Amino acid sequence: MLNFKIFMMKEIILTVIITFSTILITSAQFDDKFYFPSKEWNPIENTNYEEINLTVDNDTLNMILFKPNHSPKATVLFYHGAGGNISNYTFMTDPLVKAGYQVFAVDFRGYGKSTGTPTHLNIASDAQIVFDNIIEKDEFKDLSIIIYGASMGTQIATKIAKDNQSKVSGLILDGTISSFTDMALLSAPEAQKPMIAQYVTSPYSAKEDIKEIKNLPILFIHSKDDKSVPFTQGESVFNNASEPKELWIYEGKHLESVIKHPETLLEKINLLIIKSATVQK
Repeated sequence: MLNFKIFMMKEIILTVIITFSTILITSAQFDDKFYFPSKEWNPIENTNYEEINLTVDNDTLNMILFKPNHSPKATVLFYHGAGGNISNYTFMTDPLVKAGYQVFAVDFRGYGKSTGTPTHLNIASDAQIVFDNIIEKDEFKDLSIIIYGASMGTQIATKIAKDNQSKVSGLILDGTISSFTDMALLSAPEAQKPMIAQYVTSPYSAKEDIKEIKNLPILFIHSKDDKSVPFTQGESVFNNASEPKELWIYEGKHLESVIKHPETLLEKINLLIIKSATVQK
């Protein structure tokens, strides 16, 4: 009887150790599944721009301020998706610059010319440090700030908008991801989904952060043909958002609104700024 109790105790301890180890491993590898930074830099042509570097925790964050030919009518703070770097997203930033906006694009740790390794937590921390830094610069004073998140960038865009509502004039979410956990569940084998749902938690998520944003115009952009981020994810975040808000459903692939419908996109961004002027903060 005593030997049986000792055996059972060992089994319980072993189970606890395995479970705890699984949680630790899952947590340690979770960020790695979402960020795919590239150091390969594409030439940036036909655009006036300035590179800005900021040191955080012994790492260097590289950012680019794209400048229009004339005085900018607003600043677009742009957070790109999980892959590549700033130089891969000029197809999205160029039309905004040509339309008269200055675009401030951020490469977080590990992306492009930035050093370090990206994690959910350091991206959130760095984003706030960058935001606090730029609003004090002369180039940004007296200009409205529109936050634009693309794909995975929608997560940090929503968080920064939530945490700085009185300092921004609008939010654009393009190909919106509802949460890191929801994205992890998409490709997970059915048998692993309960464990992922329980242990792979999101330190912040658009579908929750959006609930705390009030009196800020929000433009949601999504395609029902999006194979990278299901339309239902963007729709769920939209449903959690307060007015004023708009859901623009376009025809095309992931992040193709600016390629397929550039004039409509710019019209909606212009309207967003007009709305922001009428909203009482």
